[in-house]
This record gives sequence, C-alpha cells and structure tokens, in this order.
Amino acid sequence: MPTPLSRIPARALVTALLVAAFVAQAVAALHPHVPLLLASTVVSLAVEGVLYRWDRGMLSVFAKSHADITVRHVLRDLLLVVGLLRLGEQHRETLYTPLVAGLLAFYALHCAIQAVSVLVRRTRTLPVVTRNIDASALRLSPAPPVLLRRPGDRLLVFGLPATAGLLTTAATDDPRCAALGIALSLGLALLGLYDLLVRLLPSRRPAGEREALAWLDAWLAEYRPTAGLYFSGGASSAYQANMWLEPLAHLEGRPLIVLRERFMVQKIAPTDVPILCLPKVSTLMRLEESSLQVLIHPSNSGKTSQVLRIPTLKHTFVNHGESDKLSSCNPYAKAYDEVWVAGPAARERYALAEVGVEDKDVVEIGRPQLDAVRPDEGPSDRARGGAADGHRTTVLYAPTWEGWDGNPGNTSVVEAGENLVRALLAEPGVRLLYKPHPLTGSVDPRAGAADLRIRELIRAANRERTGEQPRDNGELAQLTRELDRLTTTTDRAGADQVERMLLQSAPEPGRAQAVAAATAAWEEAYWASLPEGEHQVVTAARPTLYACFNVADLLISDVSSVISDFLASGKPYAVANTSGLAEDVFRKAFPTVRAATVLTPDAAGVPELLDAVRHPERDELVEARAELKRHLLGPDEPTSQVRFNDAVQALCSAAGQHRARMAERLAAEFPAEIPDQRRSVTQQQPARPA
Repeated sequence: MPTPLSRIPARALVTALLVAAFVAQAVAALHPHVPLLLASTVVSLAVEGVLYRWDRGMLSVFAKSHADITVRHVLRDLLLVVGLLRLGEQHRETLYTPLVAGLLAFYALHCAIQAVSVLVRRTRTLPVVTRNIDASALRLSPAPPVLLRRPGDRLLVFGLPATAGLLTTAATDDPRCAALGIALSLGLALLGLYDLLVRLLPSRRPAGEREALAWLDAWLAEYRPTAGLYFSGGASSAYQANMWLEPLAHLEGRPLIVLRERFMVQKIAPTDVPILCLPKVSTLMRLEESSLQVLIHPSNSGKTSQVLRIPTLKHTFVNHGESDKLSSCNPYAKAYDEVWVAGPAARERYALAEVGVEDKDVVEIGRPQLDAVRPDEGPSDRARGGAADGHRTTVLYAPTWEGWDGNPGNTSVVEAGENLVRALLAEPGVRLLYKPHPLTGSVDPRAGAADLRIRELIRAANRERTGEQPRDNGELAQLTRELDRLTTTTDRAGADQVERMLLQSAPEPGRAQAVAAATAAWEEAYWASLPEGEHQVVTAARPTLYACFNVADLLISDVSSVISDFLASGKPYAVANTSGLAEDVFRKAFPTVRAATVLTPDAAGVPELLDAVRHPERDELVEARAELKRHLLGPDEPTSQVRFNDAVQALCSAAGQHRARMAERLAAEFPAEIPDQRRSVTQQQPARPA
C-alpha cells in the first residue's frame, strides 16, 4: 500500500536524523569527543526505538537499502569501540581486547540464535493447519518468544546492555562498565539459544510430516465430512468465503472448510465449522480417500484446478455475489459439475452468455445469507418529512470497485461519487452512510483518490453539522469486548500457526448462538450510540453491509451484487449510470436496474429520488422491485437455506452413486488379488447426515 503523503515528511526527517546521528558518531569516534559520541549514540538508539514502535514499514525500507538493523547495530557498537580505543593513553588495545572479543562472541551468538530459530520454525511448520479441530495429538505447544523469532527486536533488546556498557565506559573511562554490559548481553543470548535448542529435542517437537498426515487421515475417517467449502485467494478476498459460513454451518451432515493458504486460516470469520488448510497438492489429494462428497466453490482461483482433479468429488460453483457484469458468467464455471445461482435471472444470464454452462447444470438456490436482511416493514417507516420533523432519511452509498477490465461503468466513485455525496450532504434531512468496496483504488489510482476526497467531504460536513450526542453509558464498549472475546481466533498476539492450532481447538458448545446474540446486541447499541444525523464512513468489519441495509431507507450503488442483495429488503434503490449509455439502453443491458432510479453522473436526480423515498405514495417502483426480487432471488418459499440444503443433499447423492459405479467398474476390470489404490475409496458408503 502506498505511503500516505502526510507521512513522507516525517519519514524523511527521521531518516535524516538517523543518518546525522551516525555521521556525528563517526566524527566523534575518529576525532575523540566524548560528549558528541554519547549524544549521537543516544539519538540513534532513540530513533531506532521510535521506528520499532510507530513505523516498522520504514525498517523494511532500510533493509532493502542493505542497511538493516544488524548492520546499523554493528556499526553503532564498532564506532563506540573505535572511540574508546582512541581515547586516552597508549596500550588501551590490550585493555580492551577482551571486551572486543566478548562483543564479537555476542554477535556470533546472535547469528547462531537466528540459525536455530529457522530450524525451530521449520519443525513447527506442519503440512496441515487446523481450526475448530482437536489436534493435540500432534504435540502442539506454545510458540517461542517473539524476541527469539525476530532478529531485529532481539538484537536491540539483547544488545542494549552491551551498548549501554560501552557508552558508560566512554563517559567514565572505566572498562568494568563495558565488561558488565557485554556479559549481560552474552547471558541473554545464551539463555535465548538454550530455549530454542530445547525445542529441537524430539520430545518437544510437534509431529513430523508423516505423523501429521497419518493423523489427518485418521481425523477424516472419524469425522466423515459430507460437504465442504473450498476457498483459495488473497488476503483481501476472505469476504467471499465468509459470506457462506452461516449457510454452510446450517447444512445437514458434517460440513468442512478446505483452505489452501496458511494465512487464510485467520482470515476466516468466526465459525464452528472445522477448518483444514492443505497447502500442498499432495496433501490435498488425500481428500480422495475420505468420505467427503461435495465441494462448494464461492470463487475461482488458480488452485481450483488442482482440487477438480479428485474424481470422487462433485463440485459446484456458488459465486460470492451475482450481478449483471460479465464476471458473473465466467467461462470457468463450466469446469464444475453444477452452477448454483440465486434465481431465474442468473439462469438466463448464463444462457445468453454462451460460455459452455448447460441449463441442466444450473440450480436455483436463492441467497441463503440474505436471511440477515430485514424486509421493509412498510411505507410508514419511510414517510418522513426530513429534518423538520426530527427524522432523517438514511442513505447508504455503497459503490463497487473499478474491476480489472478498465470499464468506466464498473464504479461510480471516479465520475459520479463526489457529485452524489455533495448532493446528499446538501440535504439537511439526510444521514449518509458511505461504505466503499474494500478493493477501491487497488487497480485505478483515480478511484483511490476519489475515495479519499469523498471521505474528506463527509468529515467536513460533520464538522458543520451539530447533533445531539447520545449519552455514553459504556454499553457499546462492554458489548464490543464481549463480542471480541467470542470471536477472537487466538489468545496471544505472538502465537504462530502451531500455537493457534492448540488455542483454536474444538469450539465450546453454544458458541455460535452466543456470537449471533452478541452481534445483534452490538449492532443495536452501535447505531444507538451515533450522534443524531452524523454521517458515517463505514470501513471496519463491523457493522456489516447487511447491518447497513437494515438501517438504510435508500441504497445508491453501481451495477453489482449489492443491488441484488439489497432487493431482499424491498426498499428503494438507485444506480449511478457512468457507462456512457443512454438510460433506456442502460436498463436493457443490465436487468438489475429495471426497478431502480437511474442517476446521471452529475447527480441531478437526487432531490426527486429523496422526495419519493420520503413520500412512499409517490414511489412508482414498488411492484417492479417485488417482481425483480423474485426474478433475481427466486421465491420466498421454500426459504433459501432449505433450497441450499436440498441442493447439497442431491449433489451428495449423485457423488455417492458415482462412487458406486466406479467401484463396480474397478471390480470388473481388476482381479481381486491386484491391489488398487482407489478401491477402498469407492467402496466407502456415503456418510449419513448427522
């Protein structure tokens, strides 16, 4: 991520100060000057502390310039030694030789600790990472202290006594101070080395690869998973999997989450569903020998093709959102056994796209995660007179990101965002909630710059608007702590993957219900805690997009899945047309716009839109929204969760029948005395639902 412009002068000042301190220290060492030597050394140490405390990114910049912490620390101590040798009378070399030898021994120990820490890290890198699974049989243990794993932190802390001793000797000309400081540094280094070496003992190591894989096979045989969610992606894409956690948890049978990237284990939101991370392809292939029958894919990735090679599994693509964009009809979808969509609109979209997905493979399941969206309770809630009668209209502006193809119609942020926000902020009876897409600005810098300007407009409007501040009774803070406690995935900031596996074993019974109740209470307290009428920029994980849906009277967005999801509420919505198409062509090209108010980039239609929201009798699109909702999301009955579960069970049944046919063919083609690696798999009976 680019460095904010406001931080560049501060970083330049810190860099200049550090360079000046080293230059001054060199001058004071070569031309002995004790006060300057002491002052420059203290300043350089203080700057190091500031960098480690407030700007670790700058440390990476120094490291790329081959001036990392080791180089700086060695140079600092070397200049101190040179200064000591040049101070005073002759024959000081003989007096300080043992001190120099001790200092060199400390740096040798530092390198040894680093080498051993790498070995320890390798022994603690298991071929499988788990969450919500009791993996104590793998001899899991707490991670080594952070100081022993980070060379920069370790060198600063362990080397500080030696540097302080040398400084004191330079000030007092008493070599015993340096000897004491170096001895303390050596002692700390020896203790650290001992701590790491003990962890390499066979009894202290976690299980090896072969033992861990045997444990994995045994766990799969005992748990007998039926359907799983498969996900692979970058750190910012975890939301694509998180939106399917709740529907997955309510499935019949024994659900499972399969991940490929180790870091993704911590990105998955709180859930009671067991999580397996299988980074290597060879480990992933062990799923073929399990009872797993179906894998559900919320996104496409390069590693998807690897799991599609398992012949005993059925695969379905559910996507992480549906819209009229071409990305919702990716030709890669034909690689799956089935494609599950929300309603008839997506089925028609695939037929028109002609990307190879046959209609018989498309299954309509609705959007089960939209159960969290409350339907519109009727026009009376939105029949407000604006600020004059003490009520405000809450408008949610949730634009999507710019996408990969450079289409100007992807996002309204660049061409229309500021105009829309200015028009909304000019209305005294409006409270604006601005929730940009997490990837805004990741491709087009103009989108990122426009996003920052929109945020500044909102901050400026809040400075001018005064509203009644609710009394803070500490309820929100208390609920936040309780929700954090229930949803925190680890108890220690310095934990590594092995320790997290130990801490994140099987969840406590009833935790899912407790999280749901705590989340509902937190959301209610959050909205109640905000000042009356204050505009909000919503970028944190809480409140969620669906929570914003529930408090909004109106949505303004782009052609994206946000529209389809918002239709579950039945409330009015508007779409910004930045595509350059005429309105009639725009509506025809994008069916999700059919029941929307179309806004031009200059936001000229905002006052009329707000008037229709405040006076529901003037809302001419009520019936159109209801019809479009059925077209996009399917019928209300049976519920989406029921349809989702039925689709999973049907595909599991198909997978079981496929395995049975494979077993019959293998039995007919191979004599009984010839072992076959798949016979044991295909002969397994499908797991019965829990």
